[in-house]
Amino acid sequence: MTLSRRRALQGLAAGAGTLWLPRAPVDAAAPRALRLTPRVATQPLVEGAAAPPPTEIWGYDGRAPGPEIRARQGDRLEVAVVNRLPSPTTVHWHGIRLPVEMDGVPHAPTPPILPGAGFTYAFDLLDAGTFWYHPHYDDSEQLGRGLAGALIVEETSPPAVDRDVVWVLGDWRLDRAARIDGDFDSLFDMSHAGRLGNTVTLNGRVPETHAVAANERLRLRLINAANARIFELEFTDHEPTVLALDGQPLARPTAPGRIVLAPGQRVDLLLDCPHAPGRRFDVIDHGGGPGPMRHGTAAAYRLVTLVYGAPVRPAPRREPVVLPANPLPRPDLARAVPCRIELGGGAMGRLTRGRLEGEELDMARLAKRGRVWALNGVVGSSHYHVDAPLLTLRVGETGRLTVANDTAWPHPVHLHGFPVLALDPGADDAAAGTWRDTVLLAPGELADLAFVAERPGAWMFHCHILEHQNGGMMGFVNATP
Repeated sequence: MTLSRRRALQGLAAGAGTLWLPRAPVDAAAPRALRLTPRVATQPLVEGAAAPPPTEIWGYDGRAPGPEIRARQGDRLEVAVVNRLPSPTTVHWHGIRLPVEMDGVPHAPTPPILPGAGFTYAFDLLDAGTFWYHPHYDDSEQLGRGLAGALIVEETSPPAVDRDVVWVLGDWRLDRAARIDGDFDSLFDMSHAGRLGNTVTLNGRVPETHAVAANERLRLRLINAANARIFELEFTDHEPTVLALDGQPLARPTAPGRIVLAPGQRVDLLLDCPHAPGRRFDVIDHGGGPGPMRHGTAAAYRLVTLVYGAPVRPAPRREPVVLPANPLPRPDLARAVPCRIELGGGAMGRLTRGRLEGEELDMARLAKRGRVWALNGVVGSSHYHVDAPLLTLRVGETGRLTVANDTAWPHPVHLHGFPVLALDPGADDAAAGTWRDTVLLAPGELADLAFVAERPGAWMFHCHILEHQNGGMMGFVNATP
């Protein structure tokens, strides 16, 4: 049973307004001390007279997405988390360079936060950009129930725009009563494209319209907080410019046409609005419509409609915008320690057996244990096994990961702790690449990723389609003092 998105959209109020998250003012004083309380709550994901009842969600401070955290580059952030959920949890600060104790991966080395307990995450914000936060305990279920939020680190001198807007894109699997489907252990989802929902939300609501002003210039920050959905967005009759990927500015902003956004990825856009008041333009997702299906097999659908209001100035702005680079350490490719990682397994894959906790098992026996994916033939069993790393480096050394997708499915791979330089094919110069922290690999594709191991610890490497991660596509890169 599914909730028809078309029926849900028809039930929305015709005058639905601009969608953005509540924003705390940026305070120049450091540290910024905040509090987050993950808890069970109800929230209307679909609004309007014909809408179904509110949905029971898990949310930070009782809402999904959670509060938008804004701070400034160079601030120290302190977030006291008090767990009011019926399950242990953690908070992972996706894309942030921080000590491993603050990374939010349970028992690597910090234990999870038990129900009723608390923990304070504290770290310096070294980089400006668009980041986000989410759990890393029972990831698929906790994110699938709504636990995610935006972390925005502003530049000390932000670019001149009329509005700085965040879109957190989410994906829910609901029944006809708008209740979350509780089957988070589906072997089909795990072995195929992951848990794809039937309801796509923007900032926690099924969107109808987003108000813009004629001749307005937006900095639009997109965050993909879905478990598995890959968005491919077209802004009809607009030419958005990509300023940054995964929080890291581009030296040369680009206008690619469609914006591809895999789970965990972020894109900062410069969106100029040059049309007349009263005009309407659809934002279309070509990534595959709502529903449990393979990525790319469904028809495109309308995500939201931009609706033009009165102009904010006589003509559009024309001056270019380039964001300042973050102070990232440059990989030394000449001395890089190589590591090849083969992504294997899943439906229609060629993996016939894998090693799970030292035991060689065929795929049928692995599937019975809820595992169908592997890295280099080794099946990741939990967050607790860090004794057989993919790669070990000394602090300050450069690692170079050659990641090969030998499966029938796309995989956005994410390395914790360190941004990675996605090198151009055949590159032997660190200038020939793009900084990311989550890199999407199509079936058969190869990625060449370089990074500097800045801090000691066991740093998680995994597919950010969370059902793939939970099914074994995860491991660790260790950095030793």
